[in-house]
Amino acid sequence: MGLSGDSEVARYLPASPIAGRATADVLSPIDNAKLATITLDTAETYEQTVAASVKAFETWRLVPAPERGQVVRAIGDEFRTHKQALGRLVALEVGKILQEGWGEVQETIDIADFAVGLSRQLYGLTMPSERRDHRLMEQWHPLGPIGVISAFNFPNAVWAWNSMLAAVCGDTTVWKPSLFAPLTAIASNALAQRVATRMGHRDIFTLVIGTDDVVGERMVADKRMPLISATGSCRMGKRVGSIVAQRMGRCLLELGGNNACIIDQDADLALAIPAVVFGAAGTAGQRCTTTRRLIVHESIVDDVCGRLVRAYKQLKIGNPTIEGNLIGPLINQRSVEGFKHAVAAAKQQGGTVLAGGNTLSMPGNYVEPTIIRAPASNELAIAREETFAPILYVFSFKTLDQAIAMQNGVDQGLSSSIFTNSMRSAERFLGPAGSDCGIANVNAGTSGAEIGGAFGGEKETGGGRESGSDSWKAYMRRQTNTVHYGTKLALAQGIKFD
Repeated sequence: MGLSGDSEVARYLPASPIAGRATADVLSPIDNAKLATITLDTAETYEQTVAASVKAFETWRLVPAPERGQVVRAIGDEFRTHKQALGRLVALEVGKILQEGWGEVQETIDIADFAVGLSRQLYGLTMPSERRDHRLMEQWHPLGPIGVISAFNFPNAVWAWNSMLAAVCGDTTVWKPSLFAPLTAIASNALAQRVATRMGHRDIFTLVIGTDDVVGERMVADKRMPLISATGSCRMGKRVGSIVAQRMGRCLLELGGNNACIIDQDADLALAIPAVVFGAAGTAGQRCTTTRRLIVHESIVDDVCGRLVRAYKQLKIGNPTIEGNLIGPLINQRSVEGFKHAVAAAKQQGGTVLAGGNTLSMPGNYVEPTIIRAPASNELAIAREETFAPILYVFSFKTLDQAIAMQNGVDQGLSSSIFTNSMRSAERFLGPAGSDCGIANVNAGTSGAEIGGAFGGEKETGGGRESGSDSWKAYMRRQTNTVHYGTKLALAQGIKFD
């Protein structure tokens, strides 16, 4: 296992710890071998980084947005150049198969392209005033340094969703990555910083790496960051949200997702089965959009289960950097223990293991993708919890209303999908009484979102929206302007104050 392969990327990674500072070892989940030892930030170095970001914002906000877009364009091109090496680094550090590692870096490239176009479309509104000789309009201004807290499972793309949009909006970014995936963050931030610095804009992208008590708590309480964008567990989001709310800041929260897929009785199973397999087992179940619950019409549930079991037998588990392996490891042994606990709980609650259910006795953190069928009562308490592992719980339903109620009957509301050939069922699912999730797909799985649409969910998923659509508005402050070009004072609502 090594970090070689691209000198331009490798040279940004840590060479040796800084004497006198706390450190952390970075282990590869592939075999639990040490990849590197990193130096952690202190309260003092955190302050230096944030101060630099604040200072950079003071000048960056004055740069015309189309010019900011040209910086982002150059950053996207830099990531194109190093896509292969960065994708491999993602695979080594978090255990994604190479195709998914490269796909994640491609997301960064895509969102950079999106942001370049956006840099000429930060539109405000004009509206008629009720007062003579008055013009009424809204405009958008840069917000400030943005704090970005990312999770291990997308160590590159989630930062880009935030930082590329924030950059064209005139904001700087302070990034706190997961301690399980700091190497991808170090390389990615260094590439972006190098490009921006070369173009005359230093410290637009900055990085702090540290523990929650030293860096995390300080960051979310920092009034200099008007927006904290945090991706992680619902528990983490509640903590972040409460601290930011106390200082009247803004939060953009992307939290857990206990996602369900409905398979109706008229579904095209040749389409549905591959989508469910990827959604449930891909990334070893470590996506927030992973398919965790499958709700199947009672007339076809046995057939669907049989097809899934056969498909699961074809999944190759092992080193994700080896071509042909489709399932890599969980991020660490704690996740393996969580997998074991969930399988044991499901059995105790009456669930039947149809496939998988075991850990693998090999170096690394490997488990079998698992299918568990709920008992006839359709009650399975463990399925209400989001276990970050490849476990799929299968339920059955009689009516579509029942299926939608089951899907919506969890605390999270991120992603959802239905497979059906009925226009009525599809529209019912997408309607106001249908899925309560931020993402609702028809004849497509729960995972694999594109950057053009806003990404995020409802309920305990946090309500945040990142990436495409009009998500840029989260990174700006809106201002309403009235311009009076007449000679007589006129008050709104016809008020006379003579």
